[in-house]
Amino acid sequence: MPAVDSAARPANAPLPDGAGRPASGRTRESPGGGFRRGLTGAAVRRLAARVGPGCSAVLLVAGVWQLVHLLGLSPVLPAPAAVLRDLSDAWSAGTLGPGLLHSLGRCLAGFAASAAVGVPLGLLLHRFGFLRLPLAPALSAFQSLPAAVLVPIAVICLGTSQAAVYLVVLLGAVPSVATGVLTALDQVPPLLVRAGRTMGATGAAGVRHVLLPAALPGVVAALRQGWAFGWRALMTAELMASTPLPGLGQVLDAGRRSGRLGPVLAAALVILAVGVVVETGVFGPVQRRVLRARGLPAAQER
Repeated sequence: MPAVDSAARPANAPLPDGAGRPASGRTRESPGGGFRRGLTGAAVRRLAARVGPGCSAVLLVAGVWQLVHLLGLSPVLPAPAAVLRDLSDAWSAGTLGPGLLHSLGRCLAGFAASAAVGVPLGLLLHRFGFLRLPLAPALSAFQSLPAAVLVPIAVICLGTSQAAVYLVVLLGAVPSVATGVLTALDQVPPLLVRAGRTMGATGAAGVRHVLLPAALPGVVAALRQGWAFGWRALMTAELMASTPLPGLGQVLDAGRRSGRLGPVLAAALVILAVGVVVETGVFGPVQRRVLRARGLPAAQER
């Protein structure tokens, strides 16, 4: 096709077909605009894949709950809206907020102590067979004990005090952490250990530079499980033992003494929400990062 002479063409003459426009007929995009939109779309899809199943489950449970209430299948079961009102009232009354902070503080302190005891204990059991033979089965058996069994032991030993609550958290979390760390260390390929020894990583250096990094995904999983065990043990201890500073367990017990199911369910929802937030907001990202750093395909599925 001959070239169009812009000087010879009148000012108001229409442009030839296809001139001045992209061949595809679409408007031009700013550089990087499509990439930004694609990146945003991918982020939205990833967020929906992570949050969608949980939100769907919550909506399903709330719908079934509301249906059971409307049909009158359980006369004592309040509506979800009534439980939310009880939750708001407890927060406005100043009982829920301080109880939540006290419980979180206790669990964080107990979890830190459990990690400081459980991780080295798992290392010692892995390193020394004479310790592993009697202690590993005892820890596994102790791990199966309900927290309600541990509370009377702690109260008899330390009385109804803060120390008794911390002891219950330790007894509930340390066996889980130590057993999980021991299992993670046992699963380290011997080839890595031998390669480290060949390069001079023996003793404490081998533990620091070879054994612990190789077992890190399992150690994170052990800490994650230890937090769950400690949180449940703490709620049981606060429910059964009196402490100077009230926690969520006391809020739950106050709802029980009121004879109404609404305050009990409101406190239970807060306890459940704390567990979910810590699992998905703290341990979940840490575990995904550890797996991704090792190129494990499971990191792409979480």
